[in-house]
Amino acid sequence: SKIVPLLVLLDFVAAFGNLLPSRRDVAKPELLRLLPCMAVGCTLGVIFLLNLKSDLLLLLMGLFISAYAIYSLWVKTRPTQLSVVWALPMGTVGGMFGALFGSGGFLYAIYLNSRLPKEAARATQSALISCSTVVRLSLFAIAGVYADLPLLVLAVCLLPAMVLGLWFGRRLTLRLSREAFVRLVTWLVLASGIALIGRYLST
Repeated sequence: SKIVPLLVLLDFVAAFGNLLPSRRDVAKPELLRLLPCMAVGCTLGVIFLLNLKSDLLLLLMGLFISAYAIYSLWVKTRPTQLSVVWALPMGTVGGMFGALFGSGGFLYAIYLNSRLPKEAARATQSALISCSTVVRLSLFAIAGVYADLPLLVLAVCLLPAMVLGLWFGRRLTLRLSREAFVRLVTWLVLASGIALIGRYLST
């Protein structure tokens, strides 16, 4: 109840921080394909959140993203571009994970990085996350979550580190080739999956 609203608040600032300097690179056709799927996924995520145990969801997410990351790193020969049909599952599951865990962007990254140049993929993903966070931020604000002063103070304390991370990440992606960038993202996804599984097993 506290962490997810905090993540949404930081995601909102981060997404617009990435979007503003690169908004002209946004691929509108891909954005329009993913947005309806993301909306459906958010709705499903809320339903699952209210009806499933959170520890089971944590395990399922960890297993899913770890399996995909291992597949991506292991299999060398695969299509260089995903079909537009993949917008449906990637957008829907990404929206669902965003509602459940505050983080579904890795699925958008997988889809967009396979279809777009690096800058266009990053800009389009920032646009998607911006749309998602606006909706969730509005709902949390209406519910009065952000009336909690300590939560806002914590967000302000975390902002400098987030801004530094945005600056460093942007410089890093500009220096890497597309292949190296995708591989780095995949390793980060795998590390996240393993951490989630470890967290489930430690509870």
